[in-house]
Amino acid sequence: MAFTTKTSGPMSEINVTPLVDVMLVLLIIFMITAPVLAHKIQVDLPQPNPNPPPSTPLDPINLKIDQSGAFYWNDTPVDELGLKAQLAVIAQQSNQPEIQIAAADAVAYQYVAIVLADAKSYNLTKIGFNEAN
Repeated sequence: MAFTTKTSGPMSEINVTPLVDVMLVLLIIFMITAPVLAHKIQVDLPQPNPNPPPSTPLDPINLKIDQSGAFYWNDTPVDELGLKAQLAVIAQQSNQPEIQIAAADAVAYQYVAIVLADAKSYNLTKIGFNEAN
């Protein structure tokens, strides 16, 4: 008894054997990992401080750099040595105010880089940028 099949047209039946194989593998993986996921993990979280230290926000320092590269510390003209002295004074404070740099649009980047390098040399971290007026 010989069976003949025509293979000339497209096959309209779906082969479910690979699907069953994948489902059995997934079932075995889930059966193995389910008991592992049921274990509790002890995590030590930090406790909140009931008495936070009082912090008064300090007024920011406005450092303006005009087009010619001149520095203005809170609208007071200052040269580069005076700027370094002011930054040294701020660096010694425990609660340092933020320095907000407002550079003119046409100022050379060199002057902004000087301010940033000086602030970095004094370990100042609260530095922001504002739009020049």
